[in-house]
Amino acid sequence: MTYEEFFAKVKETFADTDVSGIKEHLAYQFNITGDAAGVFYVEVKEGKLSVEPYDYHDRDALFTCSAENLIKIANGKLDPLLAVTLQKLKVEGNIDKALKLKSIIGGKKK
Repeated sequence: MTYEEFFAKVKETFADTDVSGIKEHLAYQFNITGDAAGVFYVEVKEGKLSVEPYDYHDRDALFTCSAENLIKIANGKLDPLLAVTLQKLKVEGNIDKALKLKSIIGGKKK
């Protein structure tokens, strides 16, 4: 899978995510390793979710993982905390805000 294919899948996965209940600003950068290597960011601002293929320098947290593991996390097949424990996901930055990623994933419509 190329980065472009992977990023299109990420955008599609989060297209219907409801973040209207999240009142604070959250900004995450994802550094993807492996075959689909690349960078993108996820931002929650004023109850809206943005997913864009750019660096986000003023981010709250930085996540580094493979595309495969991120897809598992996004689909609820791999708990983010377990992924960190198993060293399948590296997290840097504001840990309190990083933990709120679960609330974004939890807002996905099934």
